[in-house]
Amino acid sequence: MRVVNSSIYRNYTNSMNSVQLRLNKSINKVSSGREYEAAADSPLSYYRGKEIDSQYQEVLSKKNLLTDVKKRLEQQEVGAYDIQTTLADAKNKVINKALTGTTSETAMATLRDQLLQYEHNMVNDLQTQYQDFYIYGGNDVSTPPFSLSSDGMKLTFSHVFPGESTTTEFVMELNKDGKFELTSNNGDKLIQAMSEQGLMDLGYGDIRDRSTLLDTYTGGMNILTGLTSEAIRTGSSANPPTVTEASIMEALTNGPLGLVARGVQAMDKFLDSSNTAYTRTELSKDLGTVLNEMTVSEHQTSTVYSDLGNKYNLLEKLETKLGKMSDSLQEQYKNAVGADPYAAIYEMYNSQYSYNAALQVGSSLMSSSLFDFIR
Repeated sequence: MRVVNSSIYRNYTNSMNSVQLRLNKSINKVSSGREYEAAADSPLSYYRGKEIDSQYQEVLSKKNLLTDVKKRLEQQEVGAYDIQTTLADAKNKVINKALTGTTSETAMATLRDQLLQYEHNMVNDLQTQYQDFYIYGGNDVSTPPFSLSSDGMKLTFSHVFPGESTTTEFVMELNKDGKFELTSNNGDKLIQAMSEQGLMDLGYGDIRDRSTLLDTYTGGMNILTGLTSEAIRTGSSANPPTVTEASIMEALTNGPLGLVARGVQAMDKFLDSSNTAYTRTELSKDLGTVLNEMTVSEHQTSTVYSDLGNKYNLLEKLETKLGKMSDSLQEQYKNAVGADPYAAIYEMYNSQYSYNAALQVGSSLMSSSLFDFIR
């Protein structure tokens, strides 16, 4: 039998490729942690791993989304708390300074300016942004939602509705009788804006039942009126509707911003030298009414604040739940397709030794001559 170099080299090359393939597979097994690279290796385990990986990616996406939602709710909660605190401060200022009966007109003018500043502070709270969107804009996150006139008597709510490109402005003015009126656009559009919701499937509730999902949006008008989006949706669909333009304006008038604005209006009347009919007695009467309603409004605002706090706590628990699900899925994945790390490392070193030995054999073959094969 005659053996030539070409046949030996061909056999060596085939053997070397097999050894190198085993080495590469063992290295991939160690680096990836997976026992199988293709469905053919173990179809049941492979496709079970694919299913678990899909579930894991869904949990991971919800966890990433949850971070942004939590931050947004935290900012909303802080804003609602600031408005509640501002209203309480305004009430204390009125009690301590305006109703003592001995306060000078200069002190009353100072109090009026303080109350006006409280109004602007509330509106500034409602302009809060998280990252690049306004958190009190409802479904419209890109338009600055509120502006207040310098005298605190005119509030403008700006909103871009879904599917529209132009900004709709709702102008609400406090009339001489101390009541807010909608002076531009109609109440139906305002009801539509206040009924907007941001229901999200974050692992809480069933996406097939919207009533079980968490509403992550809270509009500024909802805070100023104490009317939640769900109350607007339910009330406006009633027959006859319980939520109308008039009821919204009334709620705004008796809300935190409206009450402070009414206090400013009463102080303006008293400080107006031409209005001699408006005496300190009339001022005390009007401010007394405002104070009584401030107590009610303070409670309503605290309810909104508490509701936002409950949502935030719910998301905290949900984050913990998703974390446990993530750990569980990782463990299931390891059990389904994961490689034993010790066995994988042993296999890799074994393949490495085989590969090195094959290289040494190849080195010997390359140095062989024709006389090595002559017998």
